[in-house]
Amino acid sequence: MTTVTDRTALRDALGLLKDREQVAERLLESSAKHSFDPDRELDWDAPAVDGAYYWPPELLSLYDTPLWKRMSEEQRIELSRHEAASLASLGIWFEIILMQLLVRHIYDKSLTSNHVRYALTEIADECRHSMMFARMIQKGGAPEYPVSRLNHNLARVLKTVSTTPGSFACTLLGEEILDWMQRLTFPDERIQPLVRGVTRIHVIEEARHVRYAREELRRQMATAPRWEQELTRISCGEAARVFSVAFVNPAVYENVGLDRREAVAQVRASGHRREVMQTGAKRLTDFLDDIGVLRGVGRRLWKSSGLLA
Repeated sequence: MTTVTDRTALRDALGLLKDREQVAERLLESSAKHSFDPDRELDWDAPAVDGAYYWPPELLSLYDTPLWKRMSEEQRIELSRHEAASLASLGIWFEIILMQLLVRHIYDKSLTSNHVRYALTEIADECRHSMMFARMIQKGGAPEYPVSRLNHNLARVLKTVSTTPGSFACTLLGEEILDWMQRLTFPDERIQPLVRGVTRIHVIEEARHVRYAREELRRQMATAPRWEQELTRISCGEAARVFSVAFVNPAVYENVGLDRREAVAQVRASGHRREVMQTGAKRLTDFLDDIGVLRGVGRRLWKSSGLLA
């Protein structure tokens, strides 16, 4: 899968890895030019636009199901408001996990290196993103939607036992599917202006985070011992399974006046929903496959999650 050509030059199935410090230096330069203060950048006082969705309808979990076809336009918009709040809540949960994993990653590394400086810059970005998502939930008027107690505690275990490559693989899982959805959201004129502004900021800044995680995951998979590579495959696959279950909190359906059990069953049976989730994950799963993460038990877990065809 990988070869080490010398102490500094590494190569994997995707080619020669770039120097870690040079990658971090470019990301720091980009951060200096393209970082945002959401409190100042966005108009938080503007009223919501009547008749506008809070999330693209095609990306809503019930889209094109029998329930969806019976719902009024007002109920569909209400579903979008609650699903946007659920996704923002999930995003905050992931970003808090990510910040802890990044701190663990840099704990024993050179404090003056570009690599560590960029990690600290990313942590600052994630702090702003979490506050931005929380403010968007409040502004939208929907409740917050925490993950289940089981998944909350599973994440506590993950943060404790995760390998370094496992941490970066899980980071990409939490970032790339939501990023794909947000790239469809911010240019969509059917969507509330505030939501479009929030997703635009997140997409621009998250592109740097994805680059950092991808480069580091490639490096880690090229140098990790075999046992750590295998543990990474399993933990990443289990994270994919948890993520797919936690993606939309089922309480959303009750809060818009739908039967929870019926809604969950229709989402699970929806070919459209399965296609959306697999399309959103494809860029990531192709990458993970290329660098040897999607193998054995880990691959079977990804398939059971529904994110891998």
